[in-house]
Amino acid sequence: MDAMTKMWVSLFGIGMMAIAALLITFARLKTKGVVKFVLTLLAFFVLIIGFICGLISII
Repeated sequence: MDAMTKMWVSLFGIGMMAIAALLITFARLKTKGVVKFVLTLLAFFVLIIGFICGLISII
């Protein structure tokens, strides 16, 4: 993978982690019950995707 592609994958990973942080903050402050659980689960999966992209950009 060339340097520019690694940069874009890294930025995408950082963006996914930021979205996950905002999503979990919104879920904890503004929602209750099942919606809170679903948003938290979605944020977890988005965080995992961001983490994997970060690992890919290092390799």
